[in-house]
Amino acid sequence: MEDPARLRREYQLAVLQHQHDLIDLTLYQVRAGRRRRTRGERGRRNWVRPWIGRRRQFGMYDQLMVELRNEDHASFTNFLRISPAMFDELLARVGPRITKQYTFYRDPLEPGMKLALTLRHLASGNKYASMKFGWRVPHTGQSLVVRDVCQAIIDEYVDEVLVCPSTPESWRAVADKFFQRWNFPNTCGALDVKHVACRCPPKSGSLYFNYKGFYSIVLMLMALVDADYKFIWADISGTGSASDAQIYNSCELKECVP
Repeated sequence: MEDPARLRREYQLAVLQHQHDLIDLTLYQVRAGRRRRTRGERGRRNWVRPWIGRRRQFGMYDQLMVELRNEDHASFTNFLRISPAMFDELLARVGPRITKQYTFYRDPLEPGMKLALTLRHLASGNKYASMKFGWRVPHTGQSLVVRDVCQAIIDEYVDEVLVCPSTPESWRAVADKFFQRWNFPNTCGALDVKHVACRCPPKSGSLYFNYKGFYSIVLMLMALVDADYKFIWADISGTGSASDAQIYNSCELKECVP
């Protein structure tokens, strides 16, 4: 028969050893946590910042724009540069292209929110970092939204708005409108070059540096100035250092002109 006193001592030693192992494990976890914080590897505290999560209660789209639409159409137009009726029409046509599927992951932004945010950015030129506080949309998300909405607008309206004449009769109609409106005979359009500022591309030297003193790409527009002021052809090409003649000689329009 085993000695009860010896069994009691072995049990106490086992309990002490277990407590010692727990203390060692706790100290290891504390030291590992300190190393992670030292290396800047902190875990994410919030999936979405709380103030961004209150977008529907305090954001511009659900608060300010509702007030402007109901009380002051002129200020609504000044805010987005289009009237409420035109905004609704644009949303009806572009909305299906920018609508995302609802999932259990998170709720997507509404198409109206995306369109309004994009129009405000284009109208004001504000940076994403400053717009995120009013719209309560992170700047990283805004950069994707603006890109998607602009592409959706182009895909929806390009065949309707930017129609280049392709027959002698259509060019003759353009010339007739030009003569009736501006008293310029035999004129098929007004051609000009626009420099669009950009950041200097890497390893490009002075290739994009223009005579106006900044880096740019060249946006050449052939504009039909009729009663509706519609553009009938556009080409984005060329570097800032290129002259107007160089841009014209390398575009497709010159090849089509006899």
